[in-house]
Amino acid sequence: MATLPARVARVARERPGNIAIVDGERRIDYATFWKQCNQFAERLRADGLQPGERVAIILPNRIEAAVACYGTWLAGGVAVPLNAQARVRDLLPWLRHCGARHVVGERANRDTVEALAQLAPAPTASLLEDGQSLVADAGATPEASAPATAPGDLATILYTSGTTGAPKGVMLSHANLLANAESIVGYLGLTADDRVLSILPFYYAYGASVLNTHLIVGGCVALGPSLAFPKLVAEAIEREQATGFPGVPSTFALLLETLVREKQSLRSLRYLTQAGGAMSPALTRRLREVLPEPRLFVMYGQTEATSRISWLPPERLDDKPGSVGIPVAGTRWKIVGEDGREVGPGESGEVCVRGPGVMPGYWNNPQATATALRDGWLHTGDLGWLDGDGYLYLHGRRSDMIKTGAHRVHPLDVEEVIAELPDVREVAVVGVDDEVLGQVVGAYVVSSDASMPRASDRIKAHCRARLAAYKIPRHVTFVDALPRTASGKVRRAQLTETIPSP
Repeated sequence: MATLPARVARVARERPGNIAIVDGERRIDYATFWKQCNQFAERLRADGLQPGERVAIILPNRIEAAVACYGTWLAGGVAVPLNAQARVRDLLPWLRHCGARHVVGERANRDTVEALAQLAPAPTASLLEDGQSLVADAGATPEASAPATAPGDLATILYTSGTTGAPKGVMLSHANLLANAESIVGYLGLTADDRVLSILPFYYAYGASVLNTHLIVGGCVALGPSLAFPKLVAEAIEREQATGFPGVPSTFALLLETLVREKQSLRSLRYLTQAGGAMSPALTRRLREVLPEPRLFVMYGQTEATSRISWLPPERLDDKPGSVGIPVAGTRWKIVGEDGREVGPGESGEVCVRGPGVMPGYWNNPQATATALRDGWLHTGDLGWLDGDGYLYLHGRRSDMIKTGAHRVHPLDVEEVIAELPDVREVAVVGVDDEVLGQVVGAYVVSSDASMPRASDRIKAHCRARLAAYKIPRHVTFVDALPRTASGKVRRAQLTETIPSP
């Protein structure tokens, strides 16, 4: 059967001694990795997990996160990776919505422990200590079990927003995952000799694709340190002799400062990949000047399309500046105008795509599914146009979602927290342009207390106690009133147009 587990099982048989994942001082080869995946699958079956039931994985990047995912698939379950930085207010709706049968997390994560305590009935759980393996060593490597999955079976649910009404869990099948991974392997030319240094979380589509693409070819995934320490990231690339490095625009902006200051060239790199939001032409030029040898792949994707929709061949960077390229293998696209009809080259409209990577829908959310999937096409909510050669250019989003670094923030998640403060009359949260992160969270507040405009630090502190770090407003601006439509809805776009940003 053509699935990711089947492909990795073959690698474990053919290249058992190859290093699969490097996690700090820990290294795990494919034979051991696959052994642990099988052992975790057996534990899940022994706990009563039935095919199609969900296993929530609340872990930062570590070997056990990959073992939990592939072990879940071997047991016939559905992997639900959740943001390990999320707070209880995010975790609880996700866990309840997916109906998690088993939860894998870290005992030191208080939000995970508190969320589990509030679930009824309580799922079974595997709570790990730092550096603890997910399974105990059972001695000899067992015979690899046949994956209890078929290509059309549901493989994973990825949540794209927080507690905004019904959570939006993107359903992706095993066929979706393999098709998208194979397309990326094809244009990147990945082989068993490749070693990627990844700082992208596995619980995001981009980070998951980095993991899966390298595992199915027998390559190595080295887990990098936090980008909060870019010098350590650069040192890890050199130490591991990484051939690839993926990132979002802010990743490269921060890394470049270190490379220039430390005069590092990262000669082992063969390629760089960039997605997660548009990278400015100026940053692209600077990146190529500082790192001229690696091939730079500018990419575009959505979780609803299993991460990757398009890629720009590196040799077209100069004659197609600002483009996100051509569709990945098997994918088609069209630009649709306001009247729902396809428009021609040079005309702007909504980007719609279809292909083997497009999701079957949102978990337990038929209304959202019907809105996104129409007549076999995924309506992305992104606005763009095609040139005469069929290359795509993007220029905005219909969605209010804020893209900050590698994270996605829904304004209502932050607005609800700020509104808890007694002197806040109204609040609207929008994305504010930022050279490093692409966007940061900005809050516009109408206060009933004339002295409150001097209390922006109190608002940030309140958010810090209740939200993940990337959701905390970088800027707080006090205004007399929020611009609204005739029906009373806040005009978010008008906020940044008519009210000076901080």
